[in-house]
Amino acid sequence: MADYAVLGGGTMGCGVAQCVAAAGGFVTVFEPVAAAREAGPDRIRAGVRLARMLRRDDLDPDEVLGRIRWTDRWDQLGMPEFVLECVPERLPVKEEVLRAADEHSAPGAVLASCTSAIPVDHMAGWVGDPGRVIGTHFMNPAPLKDTVEVANGPRTSPDTLRRTTELLDLLGKKAIVVGDGPGFVSNRVLMLTVNEAAAVVHQGTADAATVDAVFQECFGHRMGPLRTADLIGLDTIVDTLVVLREFTGDPRFEPSPLLAELVAAGNLGEKSGRGFHRSARSHLSS
Repeated sequence: MADYAVLGGGTMGCGVAQCVAAAGGFVTVFEPVAAAREAGPDRIRAGVRLARMLRRDDLDPDEVLGRIRWTDRWDQLGMPEFVLECVPERLPVKEEVLRAADEHSAPGAVLASCTSAIPVDHMAGWVGDPGRVIGTHFMNPAPLKDTVEVANGPRTSPDTLRRTTELLDLLGKKAIVVGDGPGFVSNRVLMLTVNEAAAVVHQGTADAATVDAVFQECFGHRMGPLRTADLIGLDTIVDTLVVLREFTGDPRFEPSPLLAELVAAGNLGEKSGRGFHRSARSHLSS
């Protein structure tokens, strides 16, 4: 496998780096925040242990971590041939990072964004060669999800698409290729559902547990929309809704008051122990 870079050492960045390193790739994770860099190895170690438990594989955490290095300097990125951008879903942040990646990656390197809503062609306008840009919407947690929504932009080159699907195959993941547009398929539908579900709770029609039970027991969904939102992270949900509102002009994507209140209070879902539901971690600590 070629050398890879993951931009962003948060939940998704650590998960994607783990996927690549577990498949034998050598990864450089760029993360400018010292606290996130310091926490990254422990997050990946825990992720490998969870994957071992749930998938019954024989991954060694130290072996996986031995293929990952961390930096806060662009000049230490090593001119990778494949870049996976995993920074927060905010336009100015994405633009700054992708412009820098364009400069500090190998000529012809794939620039794959793990965006959940920003149109690929919009991001392609930030770099010198738009054909290098593609969307790779990994699901959370990335090491445990076997499918990736691949957004093929109108200027994405056939070679970029081929190399992306080949990488995902090496990672043991199925690529579902879709066209470009705000939110692609998954979040164009899911985010509206989550927002409306939050509105139902805010209006007092049902509580979060009941909303999720309707989707699970009436429709056969494995997880209701609000439990799904907690798993994704409510801050990520709000960021994605803001992007969808901007690019579609549809007022239905305006974050519901309840979502905004939860995020403002620091109740972000699983990552904080409380969101629409309380996590097991929250129960244990109370």
